[in-house]
Amino acid sequence: MARAIWSGSISFGLLNVPVRFYSAVARRNIALREIRESDSARIKHRRVAEGTDEEVPYEEIVKAYEVTPGRYVPLTKDEMGALAPEKTRAIEVLDFVDIEEIDPMYFDSPYYLGPAEGAEKAYSLLAAAMEASGKAAIARFVFRNKEHLAAIRAANGVLTLTTMRFADEVVPSSELDDVLPQKKPKVAKKEQEMAEQLIESLSTEFEPTSYRDEYREQLLGLIESKAEGKEIVAPDTEEPTPTKAPDLMAALEQSIAAVKGRKEPAAKDGAAKEKSSSSSKKRKSAPKSSKSKAKSKSSGRAKAKSK
Repeated sequence: MARAIWSGSISFGLLNVPVRFYSAVARRNIALREIRESDSARIKHRRVAEGTDEEVPYEEIVKAYEVTPGRYVPLTKDEMGALAPEKTRAIEVLDFVDIEEIDPMYFDSPYYLGPAEGAEKAYSLLAAAMEASGKAAIARFVFRNKEHLAAIRAANGVLTLTTMRFADEVVPSSELDDVLPQKKPKVAKKEQEMAEQLIESLSTEFEPTSYRDEYREQLLGLIESKAEGKEIVAPDTEEPTPTKAPDLMAALEQSIAAVKGRKEPAAKDGAAKEKSSSSSKKRKSAPKSSKSKAKSKSSGRAKAKSK
């Protein structure tokens, strides 16, 4: 059973919907330990006071802000909890917007929102109304000692919340002036048309299950091989060569041809399967035809005898 990691209320207008917060992400990272190479002894990280070898117990550690080098303002959990206590359990809806208007750069981590006990009807009402409107709610709330901006959406009767970055946390592209070309290179119309054609030929409907973490699979395979005592030899790799400006058209044409070549065999296989299926259906229907003919002949002979 899913475990709630936070509880509070979605608040907008005079409506308060008690909800519980659930993680929507299952991390699939491979846990690698740190060991000493010579004898495989585990490496442990200890919390020690600076300038000493004394380990500090976790309960004695507090958060602090460094105002000047070496001078700190310590903050206890109670003191931080006293800061804007009315915000600590409320997801305050500020606006409703079209989700397409939000640049994906602002999205951070996704969560599920489930109804608290006794709030099932209010939760279902809010989910149905939001789904019908097609809008996302922009809200703010305090979670893990930080105020978050968030987008709440509804799909199939379920509310999801995705934390967002505030505007001052997103680096504007104007700060890349020393990285981006000072003068925009001129792009030929034919080159752009070819690039658009390549994009179109590679376009498809988004299907999340068709993408796999291939690096993770290879790493697991490497671990398994090494555990079996097999020798691991790293293959020679080369960095991709950047396409030079004069070669852009040739590269685009070759790319489009390669995509077409990849799609044609699949189309032929589909047509062959359809033809095979059609032939199979015809073969299956043939015996019925011969049986009916035999029955007709038998019926004819019976009639002749009676005459």
